Amino acid sequence: MLKTEDLRAMSPDQLDDELLKLKKEHFNLRFQRASGQLENTARVREVRRDIARLKTVARNKRPAPAKQAAAKS
Repeated sequence: MLKTEDLRAMSPDQLDDELLKLKKEHFNLRFQRASGQLENTARVREVRRDIARLKTVARNKRPAPAKQAAAKS
């Protein structure tokens, strides 16, 4: 399980790499579940939540588009 503090310390490139790694793991877990080989079923949920947590942190790190920033002012 990824901690939010650890994610906030990462650079945007590191976040992208971690996201790719988690998506691959999620894909593999889905295949294992479909073929009946998955032993730790809770891991699917953990990975899905880690992906959401990572995307949230990544979105907060990136600058807002100019159009949205102007609308907020």
